Amino acid sequence: MAWALNASTKITATPTVFGLTTGIATTFAGLYTAFASAMAAVDPNERTKTSVAAKNLARTNLKTQARLIAKLVEGTATVTDAQKLELGLNVRKQPSPIPVPENPPVVEVASRIGTTVTIRIHDGTGKRARPTGVQGARVYSYVGATPPGSIAEWFEEGQATRSDVELEFDSALAPGTKVWITAAYYNPRGQLGPGCTPISTVLAGGAMGIAA
Repeated sequence: MAWALNASTKITATPTVFGLTTGIATTFAGLYTAFASAMAAVDPNERTKTSVAAKNLARTNLKTQARLIAKLVEGTATVTDAQKLELGLNVRKQPSPIPVPENPPVVEVASRIGTTVTIRIHDGTGKRARPTGVQGARVYSYVGATPPGSIAEWFEEGQATRSDVELEFDSALAPGTKVWITAAYYNPRGQLGPGCTPISTVLAGGAMGIAA
């Protein structure tokens, strides 16, 4: 009752400030009065099934209208947290933004089989778990003697959420072909952090053709 009285008093005085209408404020005030009267009628010494039922119904009606008002207030962008607290409403905590990854991952070559290169991505500590706030890593490759300076010239292999990643190069590439690999962490919003220094390796060899 104390909460409803406070809320009713404030929204009746300035309903539009809270994103409400005069009609909503009037309805809520009437429901509060009905509940207060029903509560007063439930005297410990004279309570009856009828008076208790009437009190319960009045409380339900008041709570239903209170939930509607809370949703309307919450959905009004101009209502501040301070105003919500004035009405006795809970203020939702805003989620902390996930920052862009600050550090690049470490990329190592784990194995080479034919034209398949398996790399291992970690945060530099050797642990396979991703750093806090990191969703995964975006991996790039390049075939050539020297790595290009622009990421636009690299081939995007895709996004990896595991530490070990297999990269399949063209089976027609000759053994000893030099390839480069780099990667960058990204957060759940897809924002990329800095890329790691490209590493190089050579392919073990392509597919072998067998004449009929």
